[in-house]
Amino acid sequence: MSTVIDVKSPRVSIEYCTKCRWMLRAAWLGQELLTTFDTMIGELAIIPGSAAVFQIKVNDVIIWDRKEKGRFPEVKEVKQLIRDIIAPEMSLGHSDRKKPVEQQQEQEPKKEEECKTCVE
Repeated sequence: MSTVIDVKSPRVSIEYCTKCRWMLRAAWLGQELLTTFDTMIGELAIIPGSAAVFQIKVNDVIIWDRKEKGRFPEVKEVKQLIRDIIAPEMSLGHSDRKKPVEQQQEQEPKKEEECKTCVE
């Protein structure tokens, strides 16, 4: 007997570390994405993981990896990345504007504390 899974596209997934207790961060980000993109997102998955993972994918393509970037994303960064994939012409209003401070911060990425609970 085979099981057919109906995956709606585009599919956004947020994988988070359960030991680091990042579920609320993942759920909040998912809520923000669904509020912004409404029915343009076909499916949103929140996936429990381990080893200090916090990774966001669109249709199985990684668009943000906390380990690679060295920090968590700002919600507007994720919205812009997803918008560029699923609805390039869509305006994000105030989330599209950059403040001078943000432009300076892009040159020097923030460093996050390592998860002390997980062994990577």
